[in-house]
Order: sequence, then C-alpha cells, then structure tokens
Amino acid sequence: MLQCIFLLSDSGEVMLEKQLTGHRVDRSICDWFWDHVISQGDSFKSQPVIASPTHYLFQVVREGITFLACTQVEMPPLMGIEFLCRVSDVLSDYLGGLNEDVIKDNFVIVYELLDEMIDNGFPLTTEPNILREMIAPPNIVSKVLSVVTGNSSNVSDTLPGATGSCIPWRAADPKYANNEVYVDLVEEMDAVINRDGALVKCEVYGEVRVNSHLSGLPDLTLSFANPSILDDVRFHPCVRFRPWESHQILSFVPPDGEFKLMSYRVKKLKSTPIYVKPQLSSDAGKCRVNVLVGIRNDHGKTIDSITLQFQLPPCILSADLTSNTGTVNILGNKTCSWSIGRIPKDKTPSLSGTLVLESELERLHVFPTFRVGFKIMGVALSGLQIDKLDLKTAPSRLYKGFRALTRAGEFEVRS
Repeated sequence: MLQCIFLLSDSGEVMLEKQLTGHRVDRSICDWFWDHVISQGDSFKSQPVIASPTHYLFQVVREGITFLACTQVEMPPLMGIEFLCRVSDVLSDYLGGLNEDVIKDNFVIVYELLDEMIDNGFPLTTEPNILREMIAPPNIVSKVLSVVTGNSSNVSDTLPGATGSCIPWRAADPKYANNEVYVDLVEEMDAVINRDGALVKCEVYGEVRVNSHLSGLPDLTLSFANPSILDDVRFHPCVRFRPWESHQILSFVPPDGEFKLMSYRVKKLKSTPIYVKPQLSSDAGKCRVNVLVGIRNDHGKTIDSITLQFQLPPCILSADLTSNTGTVNILGNKTCSWSIGRIPKDKTPSLSGTLVLESELERLHVFPTFRVGFKIMGVALSGLQIDKLDLKTAPSRLYKGFRALTRAGEFEVRS
C-alpha cells in the first residue's frame, strides 16, 4: 500500500504532493532523499527501492522528473515501481510530454488522474483508454471554457463504458463502421563503439504497438516468424500468458484505440546500420577534428534524420567546425550538433575543423563521446518479423496492416 506520491524537479523542488491514505507523510522525507542524491550522485538515483530511516521509497526518473512514492508497510516492490511507471506513461500521454512547466500548467488534471488511478494506496484504474473516457485530455477549448465558466474539472459526468464490461480495458459493446487493426514494430538501437571502431555492445529495445478499432469482443492472435530472439518480454494485461509460454503466440482481447501490446529486447546484435569514424589529433595548443559518417549495412530503406552530437571538453576556448553536408551548430553549453539528414549518394558526409585549447595546454587529454541519432522507416533492425494476425471472430470486412520503425537510442561512439 502506497501512502504518498511526490513529483520532484531536477533541482529537488517538490512540484506535486498527493497523500493517498489517512496517514500523512511529511515533506521532510523529500529533503532526506535529495540530500542523499546530492551526496551519492547517480549511484543513488539508479536505485529503484530505497530504505530511509522511516519509510521505504520507490523512485522512477522520467525526463528529469523524479516520481517518488513512500510507504511504511511491507508490499511487493515491483508493484510500487510498476505503478510509478504507469503514472509517468499516462501523464506523458495526456500532456504530450513531461517537463516541469507542463506539470505546473496542468496541476488539476494531474491530481484528477491520480485520484482515479489509485484508491486508498492501492492501484485502481491504470488503463489509458478508460482514463480518457473518465477525464478529458487538456486542449485549448477546455482551458478557455474553464476560464470563462470557472469550472476547471475535466471529470466526465458518466461512467466509462468499460464499467459494464467483463473486460476492464474494453468498453461493453463498441460499434465501428470500418473494422481495422494496425500493428507497429517500434525499435530503438542502443550501441557502444570504442575508439578502435569495435562494437562493444549492440542491442535493440522494441515495442509492439497496436491501433485497434474493432466491433464487439474480438479475440486476436499475433505470431512471429522468429520469436526465439526475444528477451525480457513484458506484456499488456490483456495478453494471455499461457499461449505465449507454450507456443510463443500472443493471444489477447485488445483495448479500443492505441496501446502498447508488449515490449522486448534483442541482445548481442553484430552490426549497426551506419558507421562513425572520428579522428582527433592535438599539438601546439590546437586539436584537429575529422569525422566521417556513412552507411555500413544497406537494408534497402532510406536512413533519415541522421544527427551527431558531442560535448566539447571544458578546456576548449573556441571551435571552428564545418561540414560538407548538413549544418553544424555549437550551442551555449559547448554542445556541438551536426544535422546531416539523409546521406547523399555522391559523397561521404564529413565534419572537420580546429579546436583551440587553453593557453597552458599543449595537447587534448579528455576526448569527447559522439552521440548518434537516426531513423529508418519500414525495417526492424532486430530482425523480428510478424508472421500473421488472426481474428477468431472476424468481421465481414477487416482491414489490417503492419509497419516498422527503427531509431537510435543510446548510440555512442568513443574517440
């Protein structure tokens, strides 16, 4: 049973406090938590469960915002962590992102959502589609009406349709003129490449996202051509676990609209779609930089939105960098950003220039790490392939489709 939830900013400020039970948790617990964050650094913030002198604390960090929950009673730790993850996902979905300003501009909706998501310390309604029926997402019209009428509540006067259904994530009997279901494979590639160009780590985190508009009570099965490559799978509550455990088949009754059916990880991949070759040499108080970017493996699909970022070391006084493709910008915090876009067929993109060191330094001793971004439509780099999607009770006319998208996650090249 959770007793209180706090939302903390990057500076440790308590942006929001929600007491969940009759036992009030004092805000001083946040001061204790933040003092340990400052003294122990990232090692403390990476601990999901923390034992303080008076409470057990659960923490999840999303986009610089720390979701902190407190309890004094024994409870399954994963329940507290999973609930905080659900809260962060729902808020991000409702508000179009997470940051300090968005939270402060939508205090009312955040409190209304927490009122519906947890009751007396126990998780209650966490399905986004049902919450949308209960609490309208913020928009310009609702904000204008709240100013004019003085009523800032977004809570619906009627219960959601799912309250009359035996399946809590689906309305009782939805009707659609066009029955359609679309499945997206969305993957992020995490990779670390050392200064010699060798691949230290390469893995893919992926999600199977479904957009379903089906009448009645559809029963779907989704199968993959190569499910054996999947690790660390997590499922939406609608998935029946026994068919997956025995035959690696996803059997489920889908919620209405968009939802994340499952997430997975594919480890120990052997190659990356693009290469980055940085060369840095320094002497006489200057450092010469030359970076080449190109396609390593051609999957037959265009690689879009290629970017390269790196942090200039503190000892750099000035930088003169140019590129033969795209644009180069040096931001105020000494971050160099190179936007390439697509790689042209007639030349290899290159970045070159000179960095001027501080007067007492002859050579550069701290070398930057290059962070790479890209996007590939129409291909899943993990190699995962959807075999088929079947409906046991198929409508007379059913439209279904599949798409794939891969983008860079934590993709780093060391120099």
